Amino acid sequence: MAPPTKASGSKAKSSGGKKEKVFHPQSRKAGQLVRTQLRKSKLVDLARERYKKQGTQVSIYGFFFHALPPEGGELSLDELHYVVRDVWLTRHDHELEAERAARRKGRPKSAKEQKLEELQLREKELYRTGMGEHIVVWIAHTPCAHSEYAEVIDLTHPRNVELFREWDQKEAGYLQQLRFIRISSAAPETVVLTRIGQHALLRREEQQKRDADAEEQAAAMDTDEAPLLLAPAQKFASTIQGMDGE
Repeated sequence: MAPPTKASGSKAKSSGGKKEKVFHPQSRKAGQLVRTQLRKSKLVDLARERYKKQGTQVSIYGFFFHALPPEGGELSLDELHYVVRDVWLTRHDHELEAERAARRKGRPKSAKEQKLEELQLREKELYRTGMGEHIVVWIAHTPCAHSEYAEVIDLTHPRNVELFREWDQKEAGYLQQLRFIRISSAAPETVVLTRIGQHALLRREEQQKRDADAEEQAAAMDTDEAPLLLAPAQKFASTIQGMDGE
């Protein structure tokens, strides 16, 4: 067999692979690569945090989803208070009892027991004050995570409950379509609408309500501005006679 030519030998040598470029640490290109890597790392962290937050939201609202009766429509305001007060706020009672029972006399509280007690106190205070000064945010802490989630879904609104039942219990973004309210144990009869919901049916319903209220107010103003025109003529008879006598 004939020996390989110089050309074929150089070709085989060049096919060994492309060498990776090495940049000086203080060069402009090296700085660009570092900034790109930092940006990618930041985006990954944000995506991870968003996924964690959405997972917590799904878990929280899944609780209220299952609080709805299997058959039937919306809850009354008293029933919604019951779900929050006697079911949601007491959901860690069994864990607390287990932690207290496992703790020997004279021993300090475990970290889990302390976190659960702090969680209950915080949530009860928020419920008492109607989520305090946070009109659109209800702070919720769990033993393993810290998160924020939106105020309670309005389970007293028929259309909102129908839309809530269509939720797949997976997609947190769907919850932005719904109507939210703020309630308080200090004023159980008071309901504050904090978000009308992004769903077209809810927005149309709210607009129709506003239009009806505006028409009612306009009609009331028209009646107040023309009381004399509606009064009987006899009411002014004595005044007219007195003016004629002059």
